[in-house]
Amino acid sequence: MNDKITAAHLDRAAYIYIRQSTLQQVQHNVESNRRQYALRERAGALGFGSVVVVDDDLGVSGAGTQQRPGFGRLLAAVCNGEVGAVFALEASRLARNNRDWHHLIDLCVLTRTLVVDADGIYDPRLLNDRLLLGLKGTMSEFELGLLRQRAQEAYRQKAMRGEVMTRVPVGFVRKGDTGIEMTPDRQVQQAIRDFFLRLQSSSSLRQVLLWHHQEKILIPVSRMSEGSESLEWRLPDYQQLLRLVKNPTYAGAFAWGRSGVRSKVVYGRSRKTDGHRVEMDQWQVLLKDHHEGYIKWEDYQAKLDKLVSNRTKSHQSSTGAARSGTALLAGLFRCARCGHKLHVGYRGGHGKAPRYWCMTGNREQGAPSCLAFAAWRVEKAIVEVVLEACQPLGVEASLQVLETSHEERD
Repeated sequence: MNDKITAAHLDRAAYIYIRQSTLQQVQHNVESNRRQYALRERAGALGFGSVVVVDDDLGVSGAGTQQRPGFGRLLAAVCNGEVGAVFALEASRLARNNRDWHHLIDLCVLTRTLVVDADGIYDPRLLNDRLLLGLKGTMSEFELGLLRQRAQEAYRQKAMRGEVMTRVPVGFVRKGDTGIEMTPDRQVQQAIRDFFLRLQSSSSLRQVLLWHHQEKILIPVSRMSEGSESLEWRLPDYQQLLRLVKNPTYAGAFAWGRSGVRSKVVYGRSRKTDGHRVEMDQWQVLLKDHHEGYIKWEDYQAKLDKLVSNRTKSHQSSTGAARSGTALLAGLFRCARCGHKLHVGYRGGHGKAPRYWCMTGNREQGAPSCLAFAAWRVEKAIVEVVLEACQPLGVEASLQVLETSHEERD
């Protein structure tokens, strides 16, 4: 028997901690599982009469970003003085981060608990053993970081070439393993083209949505069922149409890194959430003319600008979508004092007397309105200036309006 194991240790239980990082490893790396469970025989050979196997964390990462109920159970048992020795195949099974590793070692020092792995038996109270355990924990964390760095860099190099195709949007199909092309289904192609043409002639995306529902125009939608992808035709909702407009794939571009990951500390542990949108100038990869698209890149940007312009929040520098009412400059005026968008109100029947006033401070902070004025005098002055500036182009503008009206009627 090893001289580090005393009768006080044998009076307590031997806890065997078993962990594998993913469910795929649990299913396919069966030899690793067998080696870990075989530690029961080693604990019995060392003289431990009571052996407890902790395998609650199979399929859970040890990087510290996920809750590990089995590891928490092990820490509680060590803290209560119930554990004589902690058995694990190697340090990476117990933890892949120094926070959890050193927390366990500190508790083992306080409760005189041993740590046993495939290489030896360690008493954390001894300086040499504690130094070696610290190096094992550091190397375990470094190894995980190195593997992750290699995998991420290889994936990034593939993305730089535009060869990362996880899931193609509706209207496209895979071309080989790394390519993309339009679907051969002409009905799907025409439905997507009709949507973009309708959006081009409409002032807002909501108008296109209402038109689809009024005319009962269906669009193709991808659905995942039992691991397989299928296509359904249904009336769209706003978010589906918005995803079509914002997806650069329809403009023939390959984009990678459109969303990012954010981290925050929750109950002392790092928690990461993905899906946070980033601005276009911060996308990691953007390859234009990557494949044949349904619209041009310039049209894609123009449609995004239209969405931004149609925002109604007063703190945005947008005009808002066109609305009913006789006010000519709704959405264009800003308050000279606070910079917020002016609101429009009407007096009299049928909106004959529009007025502009700033009510943002009053609504949000209870402060008095910054200013208010009648619309007719200001609008009259602006109309005269605009007509004078546009007079040389009047004939050409009339022809363009006539042509546009014919297209809308068609």
